[in-house]
Amino acid sequence: MTDTTTPQPPVAAKHPIIRSFHGDDVTDDYEWLRDKADPAVIAHLEAENGYTEAMTASLARLRQEIFDDISARTQQTDLSVPAHVTHHDEQGESRWWYFTRTVEGQDYPLRCRVPDTDGIRPDPTRALADEQVLLDGNAEAAGHDFFALGAFSVSPDGRLLAWSVDHAGDERFTSYVRDLSTGKDFGPVHTDLAHGLCWAGNEHVVYSRVDEAWRPFQVFSHQLGTDPEQDVLLLQEDDDRFWLGVDECRDRTHLVFMAGSKLTSECWLLSTDEPAGAPRTVAGRIEGVEYQAEVAGDRVLLLHNRDCADYSLSTAPLHSPGAEHWRTVVAGQTGTRLESVDAYAGHVVLSGRREGLSAIAVLPRDGEDFLEPRWVGFDEPLLEVQPHSEQDYGSATVRVFHTSLVTPPGVLELDLDGLGTTLLRRTPVLDHPVHGAYDPADYVQERLWATAEDGTRVPISLVRHKDVVADGSAPCLLYGYGSYEACIPPSFSISRLSLLQRGIVFAIAHVRGGGEMGRAWYEQGKELSKPNTFSDFVSCARHLVDLGWTSPDRLAARGRSAGGLLMGAVTNLAPELFRAVHAGVPFVDALTTILKPELPLTVVEWEEWGNPMEDPEVYACMKGYTPYENIRPVRYPAILATTSLNDTRVLFTEPAKWVARLRETVEPDPQRPILLQTEMVAGHGGVSGRYGGWREEAFELAWIISQITG
Repeated sequence: MTDTTTPQPPVAAKHPIIRSFHGDDVTDDYEWLRDKADPAVIAHLEAENGYTEAMTASLARLRQEIFDDISARTQQTDLSVPAHVTHHDEQGESRWWYFTRTVEGQDYPLRCRVPDTDGIRPDPTRALADEQVLLDGNAEAAGHDFFALGAFSVSPDGRLLAWSVDHAGDERFTSYVRDLSTGKDFGPVHTDLAHGLCWAGNEHVVYSRVDEAWRPFQVFSHQLGTDPEQDVLLLQEDDDRFWLGVDECRDRTHLVFMAGSKLTSECWLLSTDEPAGAPRTVAGRIEGVEYQAEVAGDRVLLLHNRDCADYSLSTAPLHSPGAEHWRTVVAGQTGTRLESVDAYAGHVVLSGRREGLSAIAVLPRDGEDFLEPRWVGFDEPLLEVQPHSEQDYGSATVRVFHTSLVTPPGVLELDLDGLGTTLLRRTPVLDHPVHGAYDPADYVQERLWATAEDGTRVPISLVRHKDVVADGSAPCLLYGYGSYEACIPPSFSISRLSLLQRGIVFAIAHVRGGGEMGRAWYEQGKELSKPNTFSDFVSCARHLVDLGWTSPDRLAARGRSAGGLLMGAVTNLAPELFRAVHAGVPFVDALTTILKPELPLTVVEWEEWGNPMEDPEVYACMKGYTPYENIRPVRYPAILATTSLNDTRVLFTEPAKWVARLRETVEPDPQRPILLQTEMVAGHGGVSGRYGGWREEAFELAWIISQITG
């Protein structure tokens, strides 16, 4: 007899489909949950949303408390640190300060500028006179359920704005050009574009178009005032493994194109004086070699892995930048991963990672020569620092974004000659009506090291309230990602204070597959080595338990996208180790997806996961860890899967199938429900608008808190 007092989960219909590869036949009952045009699929998702709403109704007060926490601590009417930009036209040059402004009660920022009349950076804590609003996100979002800006680029003479927008969450953008003197947009309108736009001079807008698989594969040049049918195709990438993009160099003399796969890249240059010309390759394409090109006056800087997996910096003449002319400026060093390079008239700024933490180096220029790099010192044991790419090529200072697990984000001004830093602004954390002022001294951040199954030391970044003791009683949230060489920074979060002030420990497991410890760290967590990512996370969780920072009945895990794959895999590996798991837009049906080259973005993923269509060993490896196919009939943690209907990176299909099979397979436990929440108008990043984002975060955190503090 059914208990009518307790909400009952939806039961997905079964429509068996047989998948056959390498002599292996697999029956998939839930593959039908793929077609969002099918009313039955939408009805099932809506039923899941209704069940989740019913099962979390008791958390309404806690959700509101967390939302109020975020709102109370956030300075909602605010101004960013203004950035200096110099524009050039026939009358000479004009100088401006560009900034963004937010207004309490409004979801989206306003992008603005003011004239530079005295060379002094305006005070961002005060309203600025002579403000010109270039784009008001709130006005552009009016009448739409979703709004995301894809590009925002002002022409070299400062008269026009090229911008693009996504109103669905599917990352297909529509572009416009705006006359900044009138605020009016004019045609033509371009659709189905990728992120980003740039200028080639003042009369040409250059853009990338995506194919049916959402892969940017063409770059066009559009001359203002002409029929878009006359747009010139500058470059096309026919290899399905590669994405193609374009940007201006800092002195706006050249366009820099780059085609990149997971393992190989190629760059081209085109003078902005020839906006419809033929790009010329920098160094061709060498399988397995990645490089990026940065124009530096009459030189080109090349950041590459030709002779060191953790990258070297070389230079070559602009007129002959082929690999045979590369001259080493900074020799690669194993363990010091060089990640990006920015060229200015008198300096070069390098960013990278040393000993698992982000770092910045400056190289003074002396004509064609580049002097030895000098690393900038910072005094926190855990931190994240990133240089901001200034637009002015002649700048002698750059802004640096700085944060840590206990330090709110700040903008520093770095003197490129003396390497001194000046704090321009630290994001305020307002006094809480109950908890009072935020004091970093109330919290402790530290680096821990877990030992993986194969003996590898895996770093963990941890933050806690100073009063939390290691006696096993504290609840803990462990976050992880571990793919694409992406690094999860030990950065500050206002919403996380809602956890820390409740005595919850927060930790990040920097597992292999990410890039925290250099290129080898990534290589050891991809393709056939992918299982290291999952076992590393389990080792980190057990290490926290062994140290007394938590216990299995008070430990939650959280990850998004490829981190959602991590969540599903570790739940199968060690379900007894976690009380709750939140998997956001989770890649949990990985093998099915990677076996479908017709799906968006699949082919470009083969260099990350391997190609299971052609390689039986890769097929067997992926089948051994893909979460959907390895669920066990034992008691599992409580699970919350969140997704978005219009996500083109990880289709909603994957968590919908996963949840259906979880409910069918695992040992039922009413205290550990399995929930699916689908945003019906959103993309990979979730809902748009800051207040919607805060409510989404409050919903997820409230569920986590309820599971590990009860």
